Amino acid sequence: MDRNIGLEAVRLTEAAAMASARVMGRGDEKLADQVAVDAMRKAFNQLNIRGTVVIGEGERDEAPMLYIGEKVGKGDAADPEVDIALDPLEGTTITATGGPNALSVIAMADKGNLLAAPDTYMDKIAVGSSARGAIDLNKSPSQNLRAIADRKGVYVDDLTVIILNRSRHEKLIDEVRGTGARIKLIGDGDVSAAIATCFPETGVDVLMGIGGAPEGVIAAAAIRCMGGDMQGRLAPRNEKEIERAQKMGIKDVKKIFEVDEMARGNVVFAATGVTSGDFLRGVRFFKGGAETHSVVMRSKSRTIRYIQSRHTFEHKPAYG
Repeated sequence: MDRNIGLEAVRLTEAAAMASARVMGRGDEKLADQVAVDAMRKAFNQLNIRGTVVIGEGERDEAPMLYIGEKVGKGDAADPEVDIALDPLEGTTITATGGPNALSVIAMADKGNLLAAPDTYMDKIAVGSSARGAIDLNKSPSQNLRAIADRKGVYVDDLTVIILNRSRHEKLIDEVRGTGARIKLIGDGDVSAAIATCFPETGVDVLMGIGGAPEGVIAAAAIRCMGGDMQGRLAPRNEKEIERAQKMGIKDVKKIFEVDEMARGNVVFAATGVTSGDFLRGVRFFKGGAETHSVVMRSKSRTIRYIQSRHTFEHKPAYG
C-alpha cells in the first residue's frame, strides 16, 4: 500500500468532518450522520484505490451508511486493493449536542488485513506504548490496573481510566474506584477514547469496558500505528449476533483478539476533528471557507503527522 494513501485518506475525513460540523448542535443525529456519509462517499470517488468497506457505519441504527462490502474508489485495474474501516462521524450524539471529541475516522490496510467484525459489542482494554504487554482481558480490571501501573512505573492511584458511562459498566466502575484509580466517564466516542491512551498530554492511561466491535477495529488500527496495545473480545447479546459473527468468519466468539490480529500488516489511519477534543481541534468556519485539524499515521514507520488545512469553498467545494 502506497504511503501517499495516508495523505489522501485525510481528504476523506476532512470532507466528512466539515459536512457534519456545519450541522453541529442542531439536535439531529441522523442529519449529522447523513451529511458526513454523503461527503465521504463523494470524496472516495477521487481516490485511486480499489477499496472494499469491511467495517461500515450506521448499521445498528439503520442510519445512512457506507455499508459493509461496498466498493469505493476509482477502481482502476492498476489501483491497489485495500480494506477499509471507517466511521464518517464517530460521535453522532456529541455532534448533535455540540459536545467534545467528535471525529471523522478511517483506517486502510492491504486486502484481508482488517478484522471483519460484526455490528455487535466488544469488551476492550487499550493502553499506550508505555504499558504495552501489560494487559490481559482474562484478568480482572484490578489485576490489569496493577500490571499497567507496574509497567509504567507509577502507582495505581496515578492512573486515569476512561469508560463509557453506561449502566452495563456499574460493576466495572465500582471495581476501578476501589483500586484508587481515577475515572473519566464519557457519554460517547470510544474510538477517540482509545486513541487518547496513546497521547500522554490527554492524561488518559487506560480504556476499559464494552463498546462497539466495529469501533474496536478502527481503534486498533490507530493504536497499532502508535505502538500501543489493545485487546478485544466480542460480547454478543443474543444468538443472532453470534450467528452473524460466525458467518463473518469469527468461529470462536470468545476469542481474545490482539491489536495486530484486528489490524495486520501495513495500516494507515486518519482522523479529522469535528468538535474540539483531547488531541484534535474541531472544524472552524470562516467567511468562504473552513479550517480543519487532522492526524494521519502509518504502522510501518510509526509516523504521526498533524495536518492543519485551510479550505476555500469557492475553489474547493469540500462538502455538501
